[in-house]
Amino acid sequence: GFHYLPIYCLHLKCGKVKGDANPSLTKISNVSYKIDADNGFAHRAIFLGLEQLIPSAKENGISSLAITNSYNCGVLGYHTKNIAKEKLLAIGFTNAPSSIAPVGGIKPVIGTNPFSVAIYSRGDVKIIIDQSASVVAKSEISVKAKSGEKIPEGWAFGPDGKTTTDPNMALKGTMVPSGGYKGFGIGLFVEIMSACLTGSNLGIEASSFANDQGGPPGTGQFFIAINPEKYSENFEEKIEKIIQSILGQKNARVPGSKRIKNFKINSESNIQIKEELYKKIISLNN
Repeated sequence: GFHYLPIYCLHLKCGKVKGDANPSLTKISNVSYKIDADNGFAHRAIFLGLEQLIPSAKENGISSLAITNSYNCGVLGYHTKNIAKEKLLAIGFTNAPSSIAPVGGIKPVIGTNPFSVAIYSRGDVKIIIDQSASVVAKSEISVKAKSGEKIPEGWAFGPDGKTTTDPNMALKGTMVPSGGYKGFGIGLFVEIMSACLTGSNLGIEASSFANDQGGPPGTGQFFIAINPEKYSENFEEKIEKIIQSILGQKNARVPGSKRIKNFKINSESNIQIKEELYKKIISLNN
């Protein structure tokens, strides 16, 4: 997360993101809401929307929230977890500047486009699925490029469409979709949900999250909240049965369990970052 702080500050200075944005909410119906993020940080717009989405889902069984003219929302699972903590099943989508080519092609069409699902059961959020359409997040390659390290084979393609271990060539090329054509298909679905459905910029229209070139990215997010109690009399019982069927196997873990554990540890202890990054963050005050 700290890796993004200097980039966020750069984007504030160059105008890719508005620090004084004023997001506005439109109520479409009792179960449908839309927010214009005014090209500001996505978090503020999402928080504003959740104030409507959560009570609507609790009362009506299901509710949805579209966000347009938005910016990088960071960890998508953070937002779905906030919804799930209210004893709701949460689903989230967000698109990003294009970085994945279709199978058989070499030009990027969709972004790493993650989706996330968070599930509450018996006292806490127990499952968080948060995965992108690529083998790894693009930020992982950016970190390797800055440190001068090679990337593993199978992470990315160069601009010629051939696999590469050079992170700088990878940043000029495309990301490898997770699961081949299946990963591209999932990413395309997320693009439709978060860009087409919200009226936001497509990945091929959005400016990069990584540099100061171009105007605001204008990407989108879409969230769905579902109240399980309206549909099932034994939802949590079923969820617990699934969880136990996973934990009952040696070395198996529930999706999101590592993240949930680390969140609790990090909230009560110091966080270690590289000295170079620390100095860069401190220099932002000047």
